[in-house]
Amino acid sequence: MLMKTITFTSWLGLVSLLLAGAGNAAPPQLDERGRTGYAEFRQAALHRAFAISPGGAWSWRGEMETPELAMQAALADCQGLARRTCLAYALDNKVIFNQQEWARAWRPYQTAAQAKSAVTGLKPGQRFPDLAWRDAGGERSVSKLRGSVVLLHFWGSWCPPCQREMPDLQKLYARLEAAPNLRFVFLPVREATSKSRAWLRERGIKLPVADTGAPSDKAGAFKLGNGGQIADRDLARVFPTTYILDRNGIVLFAQNGPVADWLALEPLLKDASRAKAE
Repeated sequence: MLMKTITFTSWLGLVSLLLAGAGNAAPPQLDERGRTGYAEFRQAALHRAFAISPGGAWSWRGEMETPELAMQAALADCQGLARRTCLAYALDNKVIFNQQEWARAWRPYQTAAQAKSAVTGLKPGQRFPDLAWRDAGGERSVSKLRGSVVLLHFWGSWCPPCQREMPDLQKLYARLEAAPNLRFVFLPVREATSKSRAWLRERGIKLPVADTGAPSDKAGAFKLGNGGQIADRDLARVFPTTYILDRNGIVLFAQNGPVADWLALEPLLKDASRAKAE
């Protein structure tokens, strides 16, 4: 079990959030170790609780005397290492998860001044590299999209996990396509952009695929806004990989591998896009 934490409001508040279901879907933003931990949690003896935090922190406790004690212990363990607020995800055989609270837990967003001094990197709280690409509107880059929340998704039609999640990604995009201050950027990796677009078109999936100019069918480099380059593996260790950047270009969400529930990200995207880009 990995010890990380989340905040606890009140037991009555958590009970009011109980949702029917056995908790088969993994919590959002867990890495491979986290997903393994959640699988172990589901097999543990009652009473048990699982807690998560934005940024990937998580913890669980099992074989406790009461559900209340299990949740309090899981939250305490989680919060010890979490950068942001920890929240309850599952209790015994029930999923306890409030998407609106999850969205608010990512706050506070950095100001422009804070973002300017942030170190460049791929982790939550860091300033994402100034990746550049071309779309139907012309030349783009991360820095040129300041003021908008940006979802960057690295994928390829040759990638089975990428293929499987595209229909759910389309659902999220369809719901938020017209949202102000929000941009979706789908970046094909290791194949020609035309091939990626053809694959989507054949399946009736309508998503805005960007052109990175990277070589097809082999490892390559993406362009940066300053004319430099960055290796594709330096941005995406596995495929698919997803980042959500706030309105100042700071990484809010980073996921290596498939996202278990794309629609669960909708509240976060709405909340972040409504926040002022100070």
